[in-house]
Amino acid sequence: MSIRLEQTVPFGRSLREYELMFSLSAADRRSRILDCAAGPSSFNAELTAAGGDVRSIDPLYQFGGAEIQRQFFSTLDHVIEQVRATPQNWVWSYHRDPEDLRRNRIAVMEQFVADYSGGTGTGRYLCGALPNLPFETDRFDLALSSHFLFLYSDHFDAAFHLAAIRALLRVAREVRIFPLLALRAERSQHLEPVCEQLRQEGHHLSIERVGYELQRGGNEMLRLR
Repeated sequence: MSIRLEQTVPFGRSLREYELMFSLSAADRRSRILDCAAGPSSFNAELTAAGGDVRSIDPLYQFGGAEIQRQFFSTLDHVIEQVRATPQNWVWSYHRDPEDLRRNRIAVMEQFVADYSGGTGTGRYLCGALPNLPFETDRFDLALSSHFLFLYSDHFDAAFHLAAIRALLRVAREVRIFPLLALRAERSQHLEPVCEQLRQEGHHLSIERVGYELQRGGNEMLRLR
């Protein structure tokens, strides 16, 4: 077992991690982007500062910045301890070691919190949860979902994954999901049946290697059009 969690944890990733996890090109970064189940990522803050157009949605945004930060620190050491206890399941390339991972996650959280209040006021951070997305059809060019779908496969069944991906495909012309492993460090049991059903519905999809790997073997994304 790699990680045991009773619920999703409020961890976020940086713009550079998003670029690697989702193979984002310069054109992608200029597109209209939805970050779904975004958590306390600094992606929105960083890309907006660089002139990007990002909307982030997560049920976590029912809380203020101080409460999100409190939830983050209440789970941080527990997760890092589990990472230390399972060294065979991690690849230290982007992050050097568990302590570096911890520092990076704190830095991302601090950047998110600094941006969150102002970004909420301008509509860049929206409270909401899959599969109910409050956007019109084709509102976005690209929807990204990091470390939620497939990762929590023991918490959410295949039917939920299908409904969630259909919702993303409704509001965006392209969807990318990373990683494809569950918390137990094995490929999600939902991936194959979900992909087969989506193919039958006429969606074009591919599984692609990316330039980011933290969970060992977790270096693939699902791309859907």
